[in-house]
Amino acid sequence: MTPSLLILTDFFRAADQALAYATNLAGPLGARLVLLHVRRDSLLDPEMFTGELSDLSKEATALALSRVADNLAVPVVVEIGHGRVAFAVADAVSRHHPLLVVLGRPDYSATPDQLVQTTALDILRTAPYPMLIVPHSVASNAMPRRVLLAVDGEDFTLGLHAGAIRQLVRMLGVELTVLHVAPDSAAAVSEEQVLNSVRRTGVEIDLPAPLHFRRTVATRPADGILQLAQSRDTDLVVLLARPRSFWGKLFHNSVTAEVLLHSTVPVLVLPTIA
Repeated sequence: MTPSLLILTDFFRAADQALAYATNLAGPLGARLVLLHVRRDSLLDPEMFTGELSDLSKEATALALSRVADNLAVPVVVEIGHGRVAFAVADAVSRHHPLLVVLGRPDYSATPDQLVQTTALDILRTAPYPMLIVPHSVASNAMPRRVLLAVDGEDFTLGLHAGAIRQLVRMLGVELTVLHVAPDSAAAVSEEQVLNSVRRTGVEIDLPAPLHFRRTVATRPADGILQLAQSRDTDLVVLLARPRSFWGKLFHNSVTAEVLLHSTVPVLVLPTIA
């Protein structure tokens, strides 16, 4: 079965940037693109009041999607969904089983974090699935080679997604650095414990180089991750979204949510079972 990447588009800048990034990924992965536009007319839409929504007619939307598809250098399937985006994505995922869901992150710099109800967070709550979020400001669509995997040292499993993620990192030939952020040096778990939590998933199998390890001390884990994510030797940040992150009352204060909103490089979110 040909692998696929599911791309959300609304024809705005952030979505266009995500599409360009995903198109470059599709080549080495031998993947096709599933280009999904959702007509967002639900009052439950998380960006109905805080984000830009396309108001194109159904006919104009179909024509715009056709033009976008015609300009892509990889195989593409076009679909139009309706209603709440998270539900439309869940439906498309159930039929196409993509490696990843890819979407752009608009510019939220003028909006307080507490008021940002992003599509990415809504999807993670409603239908957790491996998701790549591409910031609107990403300047390069080059393949990610230097990948920063942020972990907490606790064991985790990726469940049904483990094989797809191993395929992704292997085919891209990434250099994987495992990052552990500790509140202070005395509280840090051992390097071996952190690396073993990753090795047990099999993610590093067949990588061209062994796992690297970095530790940083920060009172707030998101601050430590964002600091290293902004360095010039990081192309992609990988986060683990544990189930407790989805349902907690303080979801917007979670590490996942904060890094998603503020990272200057693409972020791959991997839902875990534990």
